[in-house]
Amino acid sequence: MTSLYQGECFCGAVKIEVSGEPVSMAYCHCDSCRSWSGSPVHASTMWMTDSVKVVAGKEHLQTFQKTPQSISHRQYCAQCGGHLMIHHPDFGMFDVFAATLPTLKFVPSLHVNYSETVLPMPDGLPKFRDLPSEFGGSGELTPE
Repeated sequence: MTSLYQGECFCGAVKIEVSGEPVSMAYCHCDSCRSWSGSPVHASTMWMTDSVKVVAGKEHLQTFQKTPQSISHRQYCAQCGGHLMIHHPDFGMFDVFAATLPTLKFVPSLHVNYSETVLPMPDGLPKFRDLPSEFGGSGELTPE
């Protein structure tokens, strides 16, 4: 039996469904995610692209790329501005904001881009300077 999680933007115009289980759950500390999410850390849930579906309001879904070379295609509702997810086509994944999926229990296993943190989190989880090597990062760990 496959798990199914439902979420929506702030106003409810865009609705998504995510099936299965996330590839990973992590805290991202990069400046871009902090700025986009409006918080000192971003709670990330990574899903394979074919696990994420927009089931209503696709006409309201907009995408923002900070630069043409950006690997992060940030998606939000044009009606309310509510942030939903970040498409990473180079990885074949979506990063769905943990708060977008209220019934998913967020259980992070690592921190990424910890060298940019503004909110140290001494929780015993691995803290990558940038990204794990399998995602194109250095794979270097930093101390808490």
